[in-house]
Order: sequence, then structure tokens, then C-alpha cells
Amino acid sequence: MSLPVLSRLFGAGAGARWRMALLGGCAALALAACTGDESPSINAKAMKALSPQTLALISDKGMSKDSPIVVRIYKEESELEVWKQTTSGDYALLKTYPICRWSGELGPKVKEGDRQAPEGFYTITPGQMNPNSSYYLSFDLGFPNAYDRAWGRTGSNLMVHGDCSSRGCYAMTDEQVQEIFALGRESFRGGQRAFQVQAYPFRMTADNLVRHRNNPNLAFWKMLKRGSDTFELTKQPPKVDYCSKRYVFDATPVDPGRRFDASLPCPEYTQPDGLAETLAARARQVDTQIASAGPLAPVAPVTTGKDGGMNKVFLAKLANPELSAPGSLPAVVKPPGSDYGVATNEPAPEDTIALARADMVPVSADVPLPTPRPDDAPGAGTQVASASEQPSFLSRLIPSSTAREAASSAVPQDAPAAGGTAPASAQVASLESGGGFLDSVRSLFSRSGENPDASATAAAPTTEAPTGETSSGFSFGRLFGGGPSEPAPSAAMPVDAPVPPERPVVPAQSSARPAAPARTAAVPAQAPRPAPAAPSQRPATTTTTSSAAPETPQQPRRMPVVPSPGQAAAQAYYETLSGSSATATAPASGSAAGPALRPSVAANGQEALYGTTPARTESGLPGASILSPGGFSSSVQ
Repeated sequence: MSLPVLSRLFGAGAGARWRMALLGGCAALALAACTGDESPSINAKAMKALSPQTLALISDKGMSKDSPIVVRIYKEESELEVWKQTTSGDYALLKTYPICRWSGELGPKVKEGDRQAPEGFYTITPGQMNPNSSYYLSFDLGFPNAYDRAWGRTGSNLMVHGDCSSRGCYAMTDEQVQEIFALGRESFRGGQRAFQVQAYPFRMTADNLVRHRNNPNLAFWKMLKRGSDTFELTKQPPKVDYCSKRYVFDATPVDPGRRFDASLPCPEYTQPDGLAETLAARARQVDTQIASAGPLAPVAPVTTGKDGGMNKVFLAKLANPELSAPGSLPAVVKPPGSDYGVATNEPAPEDTIALARADMVPVSADVPLPTPRPDDAPGAGTQVASASEQPSFLSRLIPSSTAREAASSAVPQDAPAAGGTAPASAQVASLESGGGFLDSVRSLFSRSGENPDASATAAAPTTEAPTGETSSGFSFGRLFGGGPSEPAPSAAMPVDAPVPPERPVVPAQSSARPAAPARTAAVPAQAPRPAPAAPSQRPATTTTTSSAAPETPQQPRRMPVVPSPGQAAAQAYYETLSGSSATATAPASGSAAGPALRPSVAANGQEALYGTTPARTESGLPGASILSPGGFSSSVQ
């Protein structure tokens, strides 16, 4: 174009010069974009032609370079399929691309920021193709569609792009996304106004739905399966409409004036002949298989904790960088299940690859741990009581008031409680210090020969400081009275353990008993028995004769008792203590009707051990008061 023409076009004067400068700057920018040296220009990436290998594959499958396409995505398998229309008009699979990375869990995207990659049916127009993507090349899925908006779902900029990095997108390698982008571009050139993307959680087979039968998205996936089945039955991308907040496929309203609206009830509609019946039969098959699945049928986890997935070919390349993969990986890639990225120029750690290949990653429960109590806090020594602090079987059968009084007196009444609930003196009761069944049996055996006064003293805790030694469990030696003794618990930290009951004080029987008097004689009144004395304080040896007894009492008839060798030995011991032999007087002559006194004699074999002669009252049986001939009351137990 000559200068006169430009002058007439832009006019004359200063304004014309400014317009000429602006036009020259735009041309310079266009040339700079085409001749950049550092990286391919935007046009170079977006306009790169299909490879000869891809063109040959298209030709072999009876397709043309610019025929329409359909994209199908499967999360669980981490695969993206490109289907292309053949010369017969049906769609056939052209190529399967392994997905390098996708994020989130199986299930639809619900809200912005949940890292979920969308699931559903989406339409891609030329305006959604982005040659200026930060992830090499991309196209927008168009989320949310009418169905998503009807459910109030939010999100934006959900893409299929390169760079193998995902935050709610389906990420490929740069080489892969460049070829997919070119296939879409050529389909637009061939006249396709928009191509369809079908995003599924997995391949929509009945077995997969049975395996995911516990997932809360099962009803949503069954609805998506109707669209997948429609495509596989008709070999055509289904016509997608929305009504009653659900998808409908290949539906035509009966009333031409009615339209589908995702938020309104579905109008009466029809589907192609046989399609509705076939789809219903497949849905019944899925329901039957789910209902008949037993407890041993495999069940997929609802969540994996891995934040998406990665195709196994890329995992293999991370484990061994020498292996080939469809495209190059960036310098750092974050595998599924990891909180950090790994370098792609060296083998990734084995545990990282194992987590990425696992069905699910164990996630620890976010439960806060209790704050440790300070040592000087009230009740800081309180611990959980073991089962040995429970009352033993014998203590339930034979309650002991003495043990309860001793235990209650040892606990301070004004001890502070930890948190207002537990006393500060509470401790963990061990097996042997808690008054359990074994401790009760040991107490019964060990108290058979103990001093009764000593048992009450042992029941009360001492005030000595603990020695630091604790019981280590069951001990046969301690059970039968042997072995080392356990240190008494501290008075400030008593052990609330049940104590076996005190054995009642049983009067000791004397080695000699009076003979039984005659039945016809009246029984004389006896004086009250004095209180028994403790054996540790033996009274002085005294014997008195009752002056109020009749001279010739009639005694009831009793059987004579022959002393045992032990009783005879005890009598000899008492004689040694008294220092003289005991004597006994024969009954009065007027009492011949009664039987003779028991023939117990002293060590010399001549004198009786007891009698009514006043002269022998000081040398009688120790502690015995002769009330009448043939009867006595003893204060010794």
C-alpha cells in the first residue's frame, strides 16, 4: 500500500502520524511472536500439526483428520480416551492416553476448593480452547453445567492441561495435551461446533458399580451409566438434557412446546425405539448384582486418602527414570499419597511408590492428646485403678467392719481432689495389694496362728515413707506366708483395699474339765463370766472357791472326758508356771449319788488337779474360779 493511499486512509496531520505509529507497533508485535527464540510461540504450540504416526492411525481406522471427536475420562483407571467418527458415521476409539495426574477422590465436584475433578457430561466449544495456558495447553471443561448449577455446585477453571500437576483438573504431559488439543482443533475445522467430554469415576461396568456399592455417590453414578450405555449402544454421543435435577439422554419432549429445565420437573418425553427398554434392563441387572453381593464380595474404599491418582506407566517412570513414558515429566512431580514432590531425574523412594500404588493411604485420626497434668497439681498422682481394687469374693461373703473402719480412718477427710472428682490419695492397686481373691485366701491361712491384736494393728497403714518398691505380680511365697514382706503403704497415699474379716476370739479350752454331776441335782446359779483377756497379757495364777455354792449340789449327769495328750502336756506346763502341783478334793460324802470327778491328776500321779479344799485355792488351775464341785469358769482363752 503506497503512502498516498495511507494518507487518504488515515487523513493528514498529527492524528494521522499517531495512527501510523500504532499500526507499525502491532505489526512488530506479531512478528516478534512468530520469531521468539527461547520457547515456542503461542501460535506454534496451538497450531502444531498432528504427527505422522497419529495421521496413519486415523487412516487405518477409517477416520478422517477433521472428523468429530468425543473425549471420555476414567478417574480410577487414570485414562483419557479420544473417540473419532468413522466414515460409516459411528464413533470408534482412536487412542487411549494415560493420565499423568488427577486430584481429589472418586465423586463429583461440589464446591470451589475441594480439589475434586468434575464428573459428568460437558461440552467444549472453540472458545474454551486455551492456547495461552500456564500449563502448556488446555481446554476448559465448562464446569459447572446446568446439572451442577441446579445442585448449587461451584467451581471454575477446571481444565484438561499439561505439566502433570493437578488441583481439580485432569493433567497430562505436554506432548499428550498438545496432540489432544490438535485433534480438537481439527474437528472444529471440519465443522464440529462442539465436542463432548464424558467424565466418569471408573469404567461404567456392573462389576465396578457392585464394588463401589457402599459409596454415597452410587445413585449419581447409576445415572451416569445410562449416558455411558447410550453412547455404547448407539455409537453416537448422546444428546444430553437436564430436568428434575438429573441427566436425561436422547430424550424428546412429547409436547414440542415444552423444554427441559434442570430445576423443573421433567416433561413427558420419548426415547428412540428399544433404547429405554435396554437401558432399563441394564439398570435392573446392576441392582440385582448389588442386592445379591454377599459380605465376601470385594468392596472399594469410599475414600483413599491419596488425593487422586496417576497412571501406572508414570509411576513406573518415577521408580525408574530410564523407562519410557508418553511424554516428558517436569522436574518435580507430586505422586498420589505423598505430601511432597519427588525429583524425576532420579528414582523415587520406594515408600513413595508403594503409597501411590496402594488402594488407600492410612490416615491417622485427628484426635487431640490430653494435656499432661503438672506434678504439683492436686490429684496429680491419681491413676486409673486396676481390677484388683474391686472387693474380693470372700470380702463380699464375710464383710469386715474392722477393715472398713481402719481403711476409712487412714484416709484424710480434707484431701483435695483432682478436678473435684477423685481424691488425691488414689493409687493404682497391684494384684497383691488390692485385697483380691488370692490376698483373701492368703490372709485366711496366715491368720490361723497370729495374735488377734496384731491383725488390727496391721490393718491400719503406717506413716512411714514408702521404700520405692512395688509389687510385681503374683507370688506363691507371699500367698502361703513365705517370701519377703511388702512394705506398708504410706499414710498419705493409702491403698483402698478390702481386708479379710477378723476372726472372732474363741475361748481356749482347758486341758481339764470337771466331771458331770447327777441329773437329779438342781443346777446352781452361776456368777457372770468375766470378759476374756488377750493371750498376750496372761493374768496371774489365782484360784478361788465360791462360798455361795451349796455343800451337796445335785450335778447333771455328764459323760466323763478323758484328756488328750496335748491337754495333759498343757497342764504340765501350767504346773511348771505355778511352781507347785495342783490338788483336788473328792466330792463330799453326801454327793455319792453323782459320778466321780474326772480322773485328771497332777504330774505326781497322786493329787487331783482341782477340788474344793480351801487350802489348795492358791495353787489351782491358772485363771479358773471354782464355782461348785465339778464346775468352773475360766478367764483364759
